[in-house]
Amino acid sequence: MRWLGVDMGGTATRWVLVDADHRVVARGETPGATGLAFDAAGRAALAAALTPIRAQGPVTGAYLGVTGAGFTEDPDLRDQIAVALSLPPEKTRVVNDMVLAWRACWPDGGGHLVAAGTGSVGFTMRGETLLIGGRGTLIDDAGSGAWIALRALDALWRRIDETGKPDGAEILAEALFTALGGADWEATRRSVYSADRGAIGRLARPVAEAAMAGDPLSLDLMRQAGAELARLARVLVSRAGAAPVAVIGGVLTLHPGIRAALEAATPGIALCYPQPDAALTAAQLAQESFA
Repeated sequence: MRWLGVDMGGTATRWVLVDADHRVVARGETPGATGLAFDAAGRAALAAALTPIRAQGPVTGAYLGVTGAGFTEDPDLRDQIAVALSLPPEKTRVVNDMVLAWRACWPDGGGHLVAAGTGSVGFTMRGETLLIGGRGTLIDDAGSGAWIALRALDALWRRIDETGKPDGAEILAEALFTALGGADWEATRRSVYSADRGAIGRLARPVAEAAMAGDPLSLDLMRQAGAELARLARVLVSRAGAAPVAVIGGVLTLHPGIRAALEAATPGIALCYPQPDAALTAAQLAQESFA
């Protein structure tokens, strides 16, 4: 018997298989997707992320942490996932990816969590389940990769509107326009409005590269991102009680200014920076659930 654990994000989906002796027998990565599978495109992305895993052979049960999934059971989403994995729905458990991440960071409970990748969110199950932020790219996700990219594009195009050129933001313009494949509005328009949130989030990388090269606008965005993540940590502690806050996600690797600003704005809060293997945690939970 084997059990499957899946950690699905907007940028990538990571999976792990464990056997009856709790050994990892296989692991891999497929494209990202979300639980917002409400239309044909969303359902296709979900299937594209999960169907390749099916080639690993039959499993006894699966536990999935899925970005965009609700915090109450969604039978339609569970059924879509079960079909993609060729599993009975009753052998498939789907939770929001923050539930999985929290369990991976705090297996014995006791702390809070701030995650910043493509999106951003604060979360805790210490005493009560509490979600702070995490409302998606269109509404919030402040401090996330997608937020950084969109704020950079906004500021850059405002500068171009005002002066006819990226005056003072030439380094950022070169980095972003290279990534977008052109320096005119048409290239930005086509790239951004045809992209999913994962693709937008990846544009944070050239913004961070511009900050590394000394671009002042980009440097300010790194500081703003850190301040926004600090807000999530402060609200968690304020509402759910004093406890350590684990901070995870790829945004922290973009630029040292993000972490510096985060720590400067969280005096008195114990921060830690674990690197949890959420997919492995999911596989272990699958084994506990369906052994």
